[in-house]
Amino acid sequence: MSSLFTFLLVVQALVAAAMIGVILMQKSEGGGLGVGGSPAGLLSARGAADFMTRATTVLATLFVGLSIVLAAMASVGSAGTTALDTSLSKTAQQPSGGAAPLTGPAQQPAQGAPAAPVSDDPLAAAAAAANQNAPAEQAPAK
Repeated sequence: MSSLFTFLLVVQALVAAAMIGVILMQKSEGGGLGVGGSPAGLLSARGAADFMTRATTVLATLFVGLSIVLAAMASVGSAGTTALDTSLSKTAQQPSGGAAPLTGPAQQPAQGAPAAPVSDDPLAAAAAAANQNAPAEQAPAK
């Protein structure tokens, strides 16, 4: 993850926290902070309401803009792959159980034994092969 991406994530978290604070300080009727003071200026009820409304608008715009930028930055690095594609490719690259794959005549089923089902999932194929080669006495009773 790049340092710019991390920086923008931190900025977005700060913007979100500030937006939550500004929204919670507003009165539901639009009274703002309700702090008394001179009839004109920031400390009047009307001035506080205007300030809080503007602050909410600016913070919300910053939050949405940062969200779009972060989504674009995250999608550039993935180049069209999904999380499922990434996990499947990692699973396919790692051998299961650390055992080397069988080659040659030992890989072919014995005569009269059913062939193991073909599967794209290497873990399911290994489990099916292990179940097929297990003796009947060790099979769990139902």
